[in-house]
Amino acid sequence: MNDILRIISRIGLELPPPHLLWVIAGAVAVLGAATIAAKLLQRKRGKARTQELNARMVGWWLIFGFLAPLLFGTPFMGVLVLALIAFLALREYASLVPLRPSDRWALMLAYLAVPVQTWFILKMQYGFFIILVPVYLFMILPVALVLAGDTKRFIISLGTLHWGVMMAVYALGHAAFLLVLPIQHFGDVAKPGEGLGLLLLLFILTGGNDVAQYCWGKLLGKTKIIPSISPNKTWEGFIGGIATTATLALLIGPFLSPFHGTMAAMLGAGLAVAGFLGDVTVSAVKRDLGVKDSGTVLPGHGGLLDRLDSTVFTAPLMFHICRYFFYV
Repeated sequence: MNDILRIISRIGLELPPPHLLWVIAGAVAVLGAATIAAKLLQRKRGKARTQELNARMVGWWLIFGFLAPLLFGTPFMGVLVLALIAFLALREYASLVPLRPSDRWALMLAYLAVPVQTWFILKMQYGFFIILVPVYLFMILPVALVLAGDTKRFIISLGTLHWGVMMAVYALGHAAFLLVLPIQHFGDVAKPGEGLGLLLLLFILTGGNDVAQYCWGKLLGKTKIIPSISPNKTWEGFIGGIATTATLALLIGPFLSPFHGTMAAMLGAGLAVAGFLGDVTVSAVKRDLGVKDSGTVLPGHGGLLDRLDSTVFTAPLMFHICRYFFYV
C-alpha cells in the first residue's frame, strides 16, 4: 500500500481524505447504477427511444473522467484543470457570438486573463484576483478595441467580450479559488482536503438543484416563470428545487464543509436561487444567438456552457460566503 501511495505522489496525484473518497465512490456508484438502468431500459423500449438518455450517460462519464485529475490531484493540479475548463468555455463562447475581425486582439487579451488569474489563485492573491477582470480587464478591453480603429458595433463587441470573460473566466475562477482558500471551523483547524470538500459541495448542490428543479417541474409544474426565456421553468419546480437543495445541503454539508444546521440549509437555498438565475441568464444569451446548445463537446448535454450555466452564479456566491464566514 505504501508503494502505491509513493507512486501516486510521484505522478502528482494524491488520494483525498477518507470522508471525501466515500462521497466520490458514492457518486460513481450512482452513475454506474444509472448507466445499468439506461441499458436495461434500452432493451425494453428500443435504442431509438432511449438514445438521448444513453447519450447523457456517456456525457456524465466524460465529465467525471475530465474531472478525475481535480478529484485525485493536488490543489495545484485542480486549479489548472479548472483553468483549462475556463479557457475552453471562453473559446466556446467566442465561437458563438458575432465578433468582428478587428476584435481579435481584444479577444487574445481575454484569453490571456485565464493564466494571469490562475497565477493569482495559486499564489492566493485575493486582492489581485478579485479586481483583475472587473477592474483592469474592464479598462483594457475597450482600449484594445479603440486601438483597432473600428467603431462600427463598438459597444456590442465590448459588451459581448466583457460578459464572456465575466462568465467563463471570472465566475469559474471563484470555484478554483475554493481549492486553495484557507478556512477554519469556528476556531478549529481546517480538515485535510477542505478545499476539495467545498468544491464537491458546490458541484453537488448546483447539479442537484438542476435535477431537482427539472423533476419537480415535470411532476407538479403548472405555473411558468419566464416562458419567453425558458418555457420549462415553473414556480413549482423552482420552489421544489430550493427545498430539495436546502435538504441536501443540510445532510451533506457537515460531511464536506464547515456548514451545518441552519447555515447549511440557507446555503443550499441560496445556491438553488443563484443556480436558477444563472440557468435562465445563459438561456437568454443562447436564445439571442438563436442556438439551443452552446456546443456538442458533451454527448446528450451540449457544450461546456450548457453544463456550467448555473455555476456561473453559484460559484461566486459560494466562494464569498465561505470567505466571509470561515476565512482564516
